[in-house]
Amino acid sequence: METKMFCYQCQETAKGIGCTMAGVCGKSPEVAAMQDLLVFVTKSLSAVTTQLRKEGKSISAGVNHLATLNLFITITNANFDEEAIIKRIKETLKVKEELLNQVIDKAALPEAAFWNESEEVFAQKAKVVGVLATENEDMRSLRELIIYGLKGLSAYSKHANALLYDNEEVDAFLQEALNATLNDDLTVDELVALTLKTGEYGVHGMALLDKANTETYGNPEITKVNVGVGNRPGILISGHDLRDMEMLLKQTEGTGIDVYTHSEMLPAHYYPAFKKYPHFVGNYGNAWWKQKEEFESFNGPILMTTNCIVPPKESYRDRLFTTGSAGYPGCKHIPGDIGEEKDFSEIIELAKTCPAPVEIEQGEIIGGFAHNQVLALADKVVEAVQTGAIKKFIVMGGCDGRSKKRNYYTDFAQALPKDTVILTAGCAKYKYNKLELGDIGGIPRVLDAGQCNDSYSLAVIALKLKEVFGLEDINDLPIIYNIAWYEQKAVIVLLALLYLGVKNIHLGPTLPGFLSANVAKVLVENFGIAGIGTVEEDIELFFGNDADGEKTAE
Repeated sequence: METKMFCYQCQETAKGIGCTMAGVCGKSPEVAAMQDLLVFVTKSLSAVTTQLRKEGKSISAGVNHLATLNLFITITNANFDEEAIIKRIKETLKVKEELLNQVIDKAALPEAAFWNESEEVFAQKAKVVGVLATENEDMRSLRELIIYGLKGLSAYSKHANALLYDNEEVDAFLQEALNATLNDDLTVDELVALTLKTGEYGVHGMALLDKANTETYGNPEITKVNVGVGNRPGILISGHDLRDMEMLLKQTEGTGIDVYTHSEMLPAHYYPAFKKYPHFVGNYGNAWWKQKEEFESFNGPILMTTNCIVPPKESYRDRLFTTGSAGYPGCKHIPGDIGEEKDFSEIIELAKTCPAPVEIEQGEIIGGFAHNQVLALADKVVEAVQTGAIKKFIVMGGCDGRSKKRNYYTDFAQALPKDTVILTAGCAKYKYNKLELGDIGGIPRVLDAGQCNDSYSLAVIALKLKEVFGLEDINDLPIIYNIAWYEQKAVIVLLALLYLGVKNIHLGPTLPGFLSANVAKVLVENFGIAGIGTVEEDIELFFGNDADGEKTAE
C-alpha cells in the first residue's frame, strides 16, 4: 500500500483531519516523509533491542539515547532539517545492524527489523510506512495515540538524559511499546491497555525529569520575573533544555551580554541555581507562536534548544541557532552529545555586535509553584479550602497556539469566580498569566508550576491534597481539568492523568484529529473525556449555581 503525506499529530492539523500537501507547522512533504521513516527505523531498532532484552542481554545507554532522540526530533515544530533527519536514519540503521547480529532467535523478530537499504530508496520506503499504512481506522488511531504519547515521553527522557539521569525501565518500555505498534495481531483491547501503560510510564518519565532538574538546580521557588529589557545586547533562549540554559549562562558570564528566556524556558527563572547570574535578566515575549514578531524585535541571537520553531523570517534567520533535537535548514546547529560541553561562542560573539532588545512590555510575572513549593504552603492552601475561601482549583495546563479559538482560555480565566485558583504548567499559561486576577489570602490565583513536563507537579499536588483531605478517589477533589493541547507532550500528560485515574478532563480547543470515532467513544465512556463549549456554557457546567457568584473583573 503506497501512501502520500499524511500527518495529524498536532492540534492545528489541516481542517482537523490531516495535513496532506504540506504541514501547517511549515514542514515540507519531504521532511514529513523522512520523519515517518525515522519513526519506522526506530521501531525496527526497538524490535531488536526488545528481543535482545528477552534473551538476557543489556542495551547500552547510548542506544537508548539514540531511540529517544529520534522520536523527539519528530515532534511538531522541532526539526525541519531533512539532511539532519536522513543522517539520523543512517546512524540508526547502522546501530540496528550491529545489534541484529547479536540476536539469537531472529525468527521472533518482525519483518521491519531486517529492513536496511541505502538512501536512494528512503523516499520510496517512507511512502509505505507512514500513518496511513495502518488501514483499519481504529487500530491506526490507537497506534498513533501510543506513538504520540511515546514522543512526549521521549522529550522528557531526553532532558533527564542531558543531566546524566537515566531510567532503564522507561527506555525499555518506550522501545517495547514502539515494537508493539508493528504487531498486527494485537487486538483493540490490547492496544487500549498499552495506551494506559504508556500513561504509567509517562508518570515515571516525568518523575525522572523532575528528580534530575531539582537535584541539579534545586527546587523551584516563588519568583517574580522581569518582562522588560536592559540596555545591553542579549541572547534569547527558547525551548525546554535546562542543561543548555546552564551552559549558556556560564559561557556568557563577564561578556557584557544579557540572557533572556522565551516561552517554555520561562520557568528556568524559578530554579535557585540560575539566580546567581546577574546577567540573567528576565523573560522576553510570549508563547512560541508569536516568535516571528518577537524574535525580530529582540535584535540579538536566539538559541532554540528544542521545539517549538516557527519557520523564521529572513530578517532574523541568520540570528537563529539550534541545538539538540531542534533543527532548521540554513540555521547554524550547535553540536554536542549528552555529557559534552557545547560551545556557544559563535552565538556570544554575534550578540556583541547586535543592539539591545526592543522593549515590548514592562512589569513582572510570578511563578515557581512546583510541587515542593506548593506543599510548603499546604497548611495555608488547606485552610483556604476548609474555610471556603478557595472553592475550586482549575487545572489549565498544556499548550498555547495561534488559533483564535484559544482566546477561549483567556476569556474563561477572566470569567472564573473569584474563589477559584488556576493550576497551570506549559505555554498555555501565556493566555492568562499576565492578567490581573488577584489573590486569595496571599495565594495568587494563577499558580504556575513551570514547563509542560511540570504537569507532574500538578499531579503530585492533587495526590497530596487527596491524602490531606482523606479522600478515596482523586476525582472527589474540588479540581476541574480544562486543558489546552497542541502537540505530543500534551498527549503524554493526558495519558499520565488517565493512568492516575483522573476523569472528566476537558480538552480544547478541539479534540485530537487522530482519535477515530470509536476510540473517542472509548475515552468518553471510560474516562469522561470531553471537548469545550462556550465560556458561558462551561462556567455553568463546572460551577452550576456558583457560576452566578462574583466573577473576576476583566
